[in-house]
Amino acid sequence: MLSQNFMLEKDPLSLERIRQILVRLEDTIIFDLIERAQFAHNPRIYIRGSFQELRDMEFDGSWLECPDEYPFTSNLPVPVLLPLAFPKILHPNTINANPSILSFYTRSIVPRITRRATLALAAIKRSNGIIGDEEYEDDGNYGSAATIDVEVLQAISKRVHYGKFVSESKFLENPAAFIPHILTPNPTALEALVTKPEVERKLLQRLRKKAATYAQEFSADGEAIVNSHLNGSAKIDVDGVVELYESYIIPLTKEVEVDYLLHRLDGLSQEEIDAFGA
Repeated sequence: MLSQNFMLEKDPLSLERIRQILVRLEDTIIFDLIERAQFAHNPRIYIRGSFQELRDMEFDGSWLECPDEYPFTSNLPVPVLLPLAFPKILHPNTINANPSILSFYTRSIVPRITRRATLALAAIKRSNGIIGDEEYEDDGNYGSAATIDVEVLQAISKRVHYGKFVSESKFLENPAAFIPHILTPNPTALEALVTKPEVERKLLQRLRKKAATYAQEFSADGEAIVNSHLNGSAKIDVDGVVELYESYIIPLTKEVEVDYLLHRLDGLSQEEIDAFGA
């Protein structure tokens, strides 16, 4: 999965640098969704306690020390690798949107992107005399599907929590515009300061083009096979990818941005706050 090297990056709060990372994360998320779409829904994966082995593999590792990574679970083991001394980039905070990400991904996104594989599975089961509720949803590929789920969730989480970097960059660029709305909490005004409708429009347009391109089949020489993504044969539900961003990722990122700003002055003295305007 895409990562930023905070030990080498000269300006991790550069908006252009952040934009490049977010654009590349679009590719990561789309490709991971394409991989997940080849398996059926397999809802048993998401029933708490169903598989000890899947529970044991969830989201642990030394990456949790990284400034742009956040855990999905608590009481994780101590990382095996020694933590790096990352530079302090963000204001201390406890904002973690992962419970919401996990919920909308398992409840809304997975059923949609796996619909074709689930229907194909049902047809095979009916041909073998299996009918009714047993037709649907479960192809038994729990490990493969769950492994891809972890990759998708980590990528979406990184994308959403990069909202903190965006907010910090914009705050430092013009603290005076933000401080009044932080001191007398005004989430609506703060959201207006970080929202760029034209940027969002171009993002969704770019995302649709990417998803439509990656949904195609390609010949041996690398040329796209004409109309290979039509008539239900696309490798991914393009509208589903756009909806993921439009209805979930973008709104949740805004919530993270605003929540971060609302706590941006926490722990600072009045003298320190005044220094931002000096």
